Amino acid sequence: MKKAHYVVMKQADGSPEIAPMMAWLRQHPEDVPLGRNATKHTSRQLRRALCKGGWELEELSNRVLLIRPDEDQDVSFADELLENDISDEDQDEEVTQAAEITFGLERDLQSALRSNIAQLGPNLEIIDGGKERVTKAGRLDITAKDSQGNIVVIELKAGTALPDAVTQVLAYMGAIAESDQKFVRGILVAGEFHERVIWAARAVPNLELKKYSFQFAFESVN
Repeated sequence: MKKAHYVVMKQADGSPEIAPMMAWLRQHPEDVPLGRNATKHTSRQLRRALCKGGWELEELSNRVLLIRPDEDQDVSFADELLENDISDEDQDEEVTQAAEITFGLERDLQSALRSNIAQLGPNLEIIDGGKERVTKAGRLDITAKDSQGNIVVIELKAGTALPDAVTQVLAYMGAIAESDQKFVRGILVAGEFHERVIWAARAVPNLELKKYSFQFAFESVN
């Protein structure tokens, strides 16, 4: 029986966070092993490459966990998760499906925003050639510039933007500022924002939050 694969990461408060491996790697290309592709390669190929890179493998009765070492190369933060593992196959499948839906929504959101970039602000111009720009900090959803010539990093989150989204977009901004030697602004787009995200944005003058909403259109197909 094929088992679902998950990655386990250490959160800022030291607790473990778990996410479906394939969807997580597609959203964090900087963690994809060299020579591997989170879209083309299989779960087994990816897990083998991750283990070679120092990740720890834990194969449970109904799922496989790949534990990402923290900055001290320690994986003990996942011990509590392993000791209290009570998930069943139905729960695993639901989590995987939810992650895949989220990934698809973010792709749709990116496509819609690329076609309507002016909704984020006047005089914004996309400068990434229609492709996600790859930096040392990861892959940017959209890279644009404003009327003053400043680079604008746009990060998209389907649903609620959690606190780690701020760290992510700031890392992108820092990487671009270093490589391009220009002033960089950031825009974080999401359906909702965790209150800690709102507080953090208030302390960062060049980071702006934008909330999206859906508008449905219907057309006949017969």
